[in-house]
Amino acid sequence: MDTLHTAHLLLVEDDVELATWIEEYLSARGFNVTTCHRGDEAVTLIKNLNPDCVLLDGMLPGMDGFEVCKTVRPDFINPIIMITARDEEIDEILGLEMGADDYITKPV
Repeated sequence: MDTLHTAHLLLVEDDVELATWIEEYLSARGFNVTTCHRGDEAVTLIKNLNPDCVLLDGMLPGMDGFEVCKTVRPDFINPIIMITARDEEIDEILGLEMGADDYITKPV
């Protein structure tokens, strides 16, 4: 019998309260969620965990989300969705050029 694959999401969000809310929401809908709050930690987790999808904030301590995306994209083929308060059109263009698959502005 086939077992269903539970999608593993990596949530990278420095606002701890918001991250907790998003993690609880996604977990309640059957996703396996790993959360971190720093960009430099995200790079390591992406390489080690190879999540099915990364939900990536743009403004992070350690390394911003744009740099995280640029750093991991050559070796990471799964989707990266940037979720950020940076709402200027140039930021969206930059995020997509750095390798994000989609760009969503907060509040969502």
